[in-house]
Amino acid sequence: MEKPTPSLTTEKVPMQEYLAYFAYGFGQCFSFGIVGSFILIFYTDIVGISSLVASVIFLIARLWDAIFDPIVSAFIDKHRSSTGKFRKYMKFAPIFVIVSTIACFVAPDVDMTGKILYAGATYILWGTCYAFSDIPFWSLSTVISASGQARTNLLTTANLGVFGGIGAVGFIFPLMLTYFKQHSAPTSSYLISVAILMVVGFVLMEIGYRYTKERVISDPAEKITTRDIVEAVKANKYMFIILIIFFLKIFMEMVNNIIIYFFTYNLANAGLMSIFGLIGTASALGFFLIPVLTKKYKKIQLLRCLLVADILIRIVFFLTGYRNVVLVFVFLAITQCLYSATGPLVSAMLAETVEYSEVKTGKRFEAIVFGGQTFASKLAIAAAGALTGVLLSVLGYQANATQSSTTLTGLFIIISILPALGSLLRLLMLSKYDYTETEFKECQRIIAARKQGHQA
Repeated sequence: MEKPTPSLTTEKVPMQEYLAYFAYGFGQCFSFGIVGSFILIFYTDIVGISSLVASVIFLIARLWDAIFDPIVSAFIDKHRSSTGKFRKYMKFAPIFVIVSTIACFVAPDVDMTGKILYAGATYILWGTCYAFSDIPFWSLSTVISASGQARTNLLTTANLGVFGGIGAVGFIFPLMLTYFKQHSAPTSSYLISVAILMVVGFVLMEIGYRYTKERVISDPAEKITTRDIVEAVKANKYMFIILIIFFLKIFMEMVNNIIIYFFTYNLANAGLMSIFGLIGTASALGFFLIPVLTKKYKKIQLLRCLLVADILIRIVFFLTGYRNVVLVFVFLAITQCLYSATGPLVSAMLAETVEYSEVKTGKRFEAIVFGGQTFASKLAIAAAGALTGVLLSVLGYQANATQSSTTLTGLFIIISILPALGSLLRLLMLSKYDYTETEFKECQRIIAARKQGHQA
């Protein structure tokens, strides 16, 4: 019998599939947003764990991820079938993501050592479960369609769901906490709020699983070894550049960690966090311009323009100060829009490196590429959490107390000017990147020629 030939279909992706793909990312990032933005303050102000101990927990978790995430990626790339590679994981992973997220916000009635051990165990469990969901989710974009423009559209949709989900959590979660704190203890208010949001997230992820389809099918008879994977990683130099650029989101993750402290102590109104969450959700609407712009301009050109604009706006933000609350939110809205718009561009650039690796090695490894993105993302969150904990200690932060002027100034510096450093570093990394749409299309041409030769 003739071996099945891998598909390079460019079949049009229906709108309902875009909506389903959006729904999965939106629901999944309820978990990401809750853990990314609220776990540190839950540890310090609710459980009573010091910020330095929390930093150690984050770092240990990422050391574990450094070992485990590549194993997950390699496992997914090795185990292919005639029906696809990724959706089968999206079928069961949401259950574990929901349970592990809820577990992170349980405050056990034990001594401090027990609380620290429980916090560490559940946080590491969350990262492990999340890998089985996030890696297949992003990798799916490369097999729904082989079209470069369709892939950009899909990754824009995915990023719209991601930023929208995180922003929605930032808006809704503080409101839920305020409501439930009126009727229950602070620990219970966190647990109830998380549980409700994660049930909704599960429903959205289930929709994403049911109504997406894999069209680019790899040959299930093709044998993939660990050596093949190692060679593919070594050959994909552009993947490493993009992953470093992706990791540099650490500066914005620090803003996400600090912003609630800024609203609580600098602006004396923790309720403003909901407005910031709404801004995060609204900023994702600009994603609809990305597919239009990428038809006229190269992604690297658009990314450079966004980064330069972010640096300039943040300098003005810092010089303006935070006395005028309206101006603060104007600057937050502008910088959030600029940062959000980089997401689809970076993800699309990363996805295109799959073909570069395939040309170099002759084999396709989507999960390895997007496993790198998942790891870089979690590493950025953990490092941001660890650095935030250290900075809070250095700045003299005292939980539930009046903060000194030094602490308040430090909090403002972090949310205003620090991310400009991240944008500058990203620009420096882009100076080494010369793999554009032109090279990507050439890689696709080479792969198509190889497939035709194989079929003949």
